[in-house]
Amino acid sequence: MDLVKRANLAATALLTGLALASPSIAETTLRLGTVLAPNDPMGQGLEKFAAEVEEATQGQVIVEVFHNSQLGDTTEMLDQARAGANVGTVTDVARLSSFVPSLAIMSAPFLFDTYEQADKFALSEPYLAWGDELAEKAGLVMLASNWYQGARHALTKKPVESPTDLTGVRMRTIGAPIWIETIRAMGAEPTPIPWGEVYSALQLGTIDAAEAQPTAIWGAKLYEVVSDISLTGHIQLVTALAISAETWGQISEENQEIVRRLAVENGRYASGLTIELGKKAMEMVADEGVNIHEVDLSPFKEAVSGVYSKLDLKAEADIVKSILSD
Repeated sequence: MDLVKRANLAATALLTGLALASPSIAETTLRLGTVLAPNDPMGQGLEKFAAEVEEATQGQVIVEVFHNSQLGDTTEMLDQARAGANVGTVTDVARLSSFVPSLAIMSAPFLFDTYEQADKFALSEPYLAWGDELAEKAGLVMLASNWYQGARHALTKKPVESPTDLTGVRMRTIGAPIWIETIRAMGAEPTPIPWGEVYSALQLGTIDAAEAQPTAIWGAKLYEVVSDISLTGHIQLVTALAISAETWGQISEENQEIVRRLAVENGRYASGLTIELGKKAMEMVADEGVNIHEVDLSPFKEAVSGVYSKLDLKAEADIVKSILSD
């Protein structure tokens, strides 16, 4: 055998050996971003989700996690995903209601009393059907909608006891109709701006107030730029892990089943952290000198009661009540 043939055989054997020894090439890589800090429960949940997906799919699906708005604001990430980019994010479901109006019910004021109720509804047939509709109309797939970020409270520079105390107050909120109308009904002037700008906007006086969940208040250091937090709990922030439908279509059915299952399981894990760390976060915020106020919720509930009819969500509210009563 001449030297050329020997060299070719050796090269073939080497390449074959490397192929057998190397892990399989990833079928798909999912790039998931969040506007929150790595130590936030959502960030921790995403990291755990990434590790478990890679292991369960034997490296065929890789999840890369980007924190602190590295891939943009939530709306920007959703726009990228809709355009077919390999991008996904944890998003409040209300942002998706412009495509499927019924989805706004997940962020309706004073609707869920516990995380368990929201988790049950997120896996119900009506809700999953709205998810299928979202994929068809907007090119977005919700892997799971049980990622709980906590109850939203009012962050201000003065005590708040009733809706009248919020008159004329410019309060940052999420730029979706259900959020805007809820904050307006509570007495404030809703002011949607990206989450990453909230700290500086409060510091500079561009806005007077904000509303956020305990872990995010601590993670974004908002205790440095507000003096009072009123425990209104007006909305339970239950979010969805959403990705591009185009990217989702690149994953085999077998791996899709694995990814969805792990998205739900890690949604529960992250939500457990939210509940566990939320109380501790408020204690730390209080230690920083912020005044924490218990408030009578009756006037706030009465103030927002008209939001359901204004946004034509009464039928959806009835669906939620029916599912939770089963």
